[in-house]
Amino acid sequence: MEHKPKVAVLGGGSWATAIVKMLLENVHQVNWYMRSKENINYIEKYQHNNFYLSSVRLDTHKIVLSDDISKTVENSDIVIFAIPSAFLKSALENLKADLTDKIIVSAIKGMVPGENMIIGEYFNTQYNIPLDLFAVIAGPCHAEEVALERLSYLTIACQDLKNARWVADILSTNYIKTSVSDDIYGTEYSAVLKNVFAVAAGICHGLGYGDNFNAVLISNAIQEIKRFVDAVHPITRDIKNSAYLGDLMVTAYSQFSRNRTFGTMIGKGYSVKSAQLEMNMVAEGYYAVKSIYEINKKYMVNMPITNAVYNILYEKISPAIEIKILTENIR
Repeated sequence: MEHKPKVAVLGGGSWATAIVKMLLENVHQVNWYMRSKENINYIEKYQHNNFYLSSVRLDTHKIVLSDDISKTVENSDIVIFAIPSAFLKSALENLKADLTDKIIVSAIKGMVPGENMIIGEYFNTQYNIPLDLFAVIAGPCHAEEVALERLSYLTIACQDLKNARWVADILSTNYIKTSVSDDIYGTEYSAVLKNVFAVAAGICHGLGYGDNFNAVLISNAIQEIKRFVDAVHPITRDIKNSAYLGDLMVTAYSQFSRNRTFGTMIGKGYSVKSAQLEMNMVAEGYYAVKSIYEINKKYMVNMPITNAVYNILYEKISPAIEIKILTENIR
């Protein structure tokens, strides 16, 4: 890897915009792909993203914007995917450039729908990306607080810690502190599950449950994460680390959490479709819970919160009834 790697960001949402903001402090050029030519033109003219984190000024002299995903990838050494998991497959259908000689980084907090795979597994099996060239960006970190330059922490996970440190270095700023890990599976699955539990927290909030119950819910959620990741990928890990417990807490409690917001709307009586339309943002937990539920048919881990969210969102069980049942199954 050269001293100043060429870095690509794929995606046009709030997290992609936040990552571009971080990168601009450390690299001489960011290659930024997004689908919307209209949004590209707007950013080039006004130096901010009109739709996401609009307060963030973007130095367009250091950004090469493009709606050509193949060109963006081809001209980069490190490729950061910040596309919602629901749209990852369709985005990759248009990709003609080779990925195997790049460091691939996932900033996606979800699973590939229909495949029941975390992002690392998908790139490894479908695109032959070695796991030592694949990295995961884990929180706890909301894009909105990056925009405000509030102190935040990121964990970069890769089986090759040298590659993890390269990615960590280009994301580090005076308000972003980074650490590295070799636990790809644990950090990815935790990032998926914390969205499911944030939906659960939102549903409970929408139903009128208070802070006391929410504390019990999240205490049980971290136990559920541990049981699941230990079953799927049993290695030594400290589930209390910020990449696991911290990421869960910020997603379940924060006003910026789109998954909690989505869950709150469901708890208040919105249908899934109406909540999605009103938010105009992707709540990864909706897609994630179906994948986790199906994967767990193999492992049979005790996951009462996941099962409750699945029953509400996919079996259309009344949130009030399902959460009442859940309250009898957690302590």
